[in-house]
Amino acid sequence: MAATNTLSHIPEIVEKEREDIVVHNEAENRIEICNNDNNIVEIITPSIKKKKGGWKWAYFVLANQALATLSFFGVGVNLVLFLTRVLKQDNAVAANNVCIWTGTVYLFSVVGAFLSDAYWGRFLTCTVFQLILLLGLTLLSVTSWLFLLTPKGCGDGKLECHETSFLSQIIFYVSIYMVALGYGGHQPTCATFGADQFDDSDPKGEGSKAAFFCYFYFALNCGSLFSNTVLVYYEDNGSWTFGFWVSTAAAVLGVVLFLAGTPGYRFVKARGNPLPRVAQVFVAAYRKRRVAIAAPNELYEVECSESAIKGTRKIEHSNYFRFLDKAATITQQDVHDPRNPWHICTITQVEEAKCVLKLTPLWLTTIIYSVIFTQMASLFVEQGDVMDTRIGNFHFPAASMSVFDISSVLVCTCIYRHILVPVIGRISGNPKGLTELQRMGVGLIIGMLAMVAAGVTEIERLKRVVPHEKSSSMSVLWQIPQYVLMGASEVFMYVGQLEFFNGQAPDGIKSFGSSLCMASMSVGNYVSSLLVNMVMLITARGANPGWIPLDLNAGHVDRWYFLIMVLTGVDVVIYVLFARWYKPSTFIETSHKLEVETRFDGVVEQDEDEDEAIKKVLPPFQKVLYALENVSKV
Repeated sequence: MAATNTLSHIPEIVEKEREDIVVHNEAENRIEICNNDNNIVEIITPSIKKKKGGWKWAYFVLANQALATLSFFGVGVNLVLFLTRVLKQDNAVAANNVCIWTGTVYLFSVVGAFLSDAYWGRFLTCTVFQLILLLGLTLLSVTSWLFLLTPKGCGDGKLECHETSFLSQIIFYVSIYMVALGYGGHQPTCATFGADQFDDSDPKGEGSKAAFFCYFYFALNCGSLFSNTVLVYYEDNGSWTFGFWVSTAAAVLGVVLFLAGTPGYRFVKARGNPLPRVAQVFVAAYRKRRVAIAAPNELYEVECSESAIKGTRKIEHSNYFRFLDKAATITQQDVHDPRNPWHICTITQVEEAKCVLKLTPLWLTTIIYSVIFTQMASLFVEQGDVMDTRIGNFHFPAASMSVFDISSVLVCTCIYRHILVPVIGRISGNPKGLTELQRMGVGLIIGMLAMVAAGVTEIERLKRVVPHEKSSSMSVLWQIPQYVLMGASEVFMYVGQLEFFNGQAPDGIKSFGSSLCMASMSVGNYVSSLLVNMVMLITARGANPGWIPLDLNAGHVDRWYFLIMVLTGVDVVIYVLFARWYKPSTFIETSHKLEVETRFDGVVEQDEDEDEAIKKVLPPFQKVLYALENVSKV
């Protein structure tokens, strides 16, 4: 009895005698070729490529991401001014609170990724967290309307708001942290769910997946563009409640559009809790610490197209962290005793643990970039707020300067995808242009230049301080270079991160891979807050107000920017060393992909191409029966 893994042998079967009987064994997910004696003479395990998914349905995910981002940034982009104007917090306190809140947003991305990979699956996780986001926005809108913004129109920088009660502040913080939980849990899962709409085993699907991550970040910035222009303008002029209600409406529309694509999505089942799987490797390796490591070809692995982690591809053995190979080394106890996952692990399971260890140092080196990025939501806005924000007779809100960051992202994305990738691809031979690690390195360097631009701008701003006022005669438009450089760096860093961590993460922790990008932003915000506190503790002594005082004209924010620049320079060197050390994991493509579904109810639809291939080897009468059988299933 021969066994094959794909439908490539179908043409050979056509030449077999017509008396052979073809049976589609759904229980085993295979096609069995039997002779007249009902003996199996050949087994075919088909590669099931779904007729759903693809760009048509990925567009629903992109539209959803744009609307979810619009609703999130309707709150986040101007939050630092809401805290200083409405809740009357100091600049340093407000900047720290924004850093902590933003860090929490991205910390929740790990929660969403874990639930997605382990239990709920990506579709359900996206839906649940979007509903949490919607509830948080609704509570925030109602709270600001009824309790916080009195008198009406206050918080515009001119009309002072009344003191708020402790209870109303508690409700406010509950609502914005619900927004943090909802958006944080949604974004990385949404990115991975969109990538699921393309088949990895198809070369075109792999290219489409790479393009999807680029367009995903493009859609994200399209959504934030509206928030950073229209909504910021109204909020800056005291119409905070209007901005919050518009954000709520966008969240509603986003949920509706996301659910509208349900009939055509490809769904990937959850693969179980990855924490015990990884822990089993370390426990098994420790138990066998005195056992000699077996040769790679003697390590334990399940046979054929099966996998110890259901529905995932196998991973080839690597020479990283060889001590973990002890977990897959077979001992006499493993031969005689029933298989115990806490004592013997497969190569794929060991490589999954190795992958987590390999990605960790690279992930750590991206944290400093997130420190750079978080300056846009805090000190960039506070810096712009004490500059001349008038353009003719028009008042340009300081937070709206991020429109230049967004525009830079949109323009640089198009330039990179349509100009740099083809040109660099011809030179390097890599169809992607630069590798993901090279792009991340370029992003770090451009981010460092953005800090230089911000520091130089601050030096010039301090030279034009208006006497006895907390402002400067320098136009806020001088901030454009730092925002443009930040946008350019994002295209290289964050898109590269999304593609790299998602692509290198094993199948069982794909959403976790995508969440690493946001997790670095989370830690970066906390690190930024810690650095601000340390800098103020060191520099604010005696009569010295410190680098980041309430009155920025009395401080030295330029020195803060240059400090980050120096830290980034050191980080670039460390990053290059780890990037040169890293070697990608190699996944073994198999045709056994039972985890992919085209219905959310768990029923796997069969592909039209597979139907036709099976029909070709059936006698006429069996073709009719086979067709009727499939119709009855639908």
